[in-house]
Amino acid sequence: MRILLVTRLFPLPDNCARGTFVSDHARLLKSLGHEVKILNVLPRMLRMNESRRSTMAGVAKAPSKFNHGDFEVQVKRHWEVPDFPSITARSAMKIKYDWRPDLIICHTLWPAANTASALAKKYKIPWIGIVHGHDFDVALKDHRAKWVERLARDANKLVVVSDSLSRFDSITIPCHVNVDQEWHKPMKKFNGLFRKSKLDILFPADPRRPEKNHMLALKVGEKLESRGWKIGITILQKQPRPIVWDRMLVADICLITSTRESGPLVAREAIVCGCPVVAVDIGDLSTWMDVCSHDVEELADKIEQVLMEDCKTILPQKFDPDSVGDAWRQLLESL
Repeated sequence: MRILLVTRLFPLPDNCARGTFVSDHARLLKSLGHEVKILNVLPRMLRMNESRRSTMAGVAKAPSKFNHGDFEVQVKRHWEVPDFPSITARSAMKIKYDWRPDLIICHTLWPAANTASALAKKYKIPWIGIVHGHDFDVALKDHRAKWVERLARDANKLVVVSDSLSRFDSITIPCHVNVDQEWHKPMKKFNGLFRKSKLDILFPADPRRPEKNHMLALKVGEKLESRGWKIGITILQKQPRPIVWDRMLVADICLITSTRESGPLVAREAIVCGCPVVAVDIGDLSTWMDVCSHDVEELADKIEQVLMEDCKTILPQKFDPDSVGDAWRQLLESL
C-alpha cells in the first residue's frame, strides 16, 4: 500500500527532537511492507517567532525538501491566522501534492488534517486521523473546537494514542517504544547514602513549555534538598535521541510533573533504559505504574521510596513494536 503521511510534526534539520514519534511510526509502517512518503505541513513564520513558541523551533527556515533517515520529506507551507481558524483551514486545504497514494494518515488534526482531508477527497481515498493530545486536550476547548470536531468526524478512522483521549468513535493504538537495543538496561539500583548523596534528577522536557510544569519539579528538588540530598536537575530540549537515552542511563530518577500529556513516551523510554520513573497522574501512566498527585511533598516522598525499595515497574507488552505493528496491520487491512 502507498501511504502518504501528513503531519505538522516531524524531525527538522535544525530540530531533530521534533516529532520523533511520527518518524518512528513512519518506520513502523515501512517495516510492515508499505511504501511511505512524508508531507510536512508547516506554517509560514519568521525565525523571531520561534523564540515565543519552543515547539516551533526549526520551522521558520525548514527547507522545502530534505532527507530524514530513509525518508524524503517534502515541506508545504500554509498561512496561519490563530484568531481566525477558517482562514488557517482554507490555507491548509489549498496545499497541493503530486504523488498519488492509496491511503493518507495524518498525525494531529489541527490544521494538518485540512490538507489530509482535501487530498483524500481529491484522490477518492480514505484517510486516518491520529490524535496525540493537543487537538482534544486544548483545541476542543477553544475557538477551534468546531473545526477540530469536524475533522475528527470526517476521518474514515480516528486513532487516539491513549484511552483518556477517546472520543468520536475512536480506536486506541498507542505509540510504540523505540529505543535502540544497546540502550536497553535492567532497572538500576541506588547505591548512595540515603539523604547524604548527590541525586541526579532528569526532567525530560523543555522547561519553556508551560504544560511540562518545570516549576513543580524545581519545588520537588528544593524539598529534597531540605531533607539533606544534593540535587542536580537535568533538562531535555533539542537533543538527539541517543543523547536523551544516555541521560536516562546516568540519571537516578526521571521526574514527570506535566499538567497535560497523552503518554508520555519519555516515561516508557526511561523504563527501557533502566531509569526509575516518578510521575504525576497524567496520560495513561496510571494504567501501568504508580502515580502521584501534583503535590510537592508526595512526589518527594515517592522519590525516596523508589530509591529505598528499588523500582519494579514493568512496561506492558502493548507498547512493544510488534504489538503496535499488529494493531496497525489489522486497521489497514480493514480499509
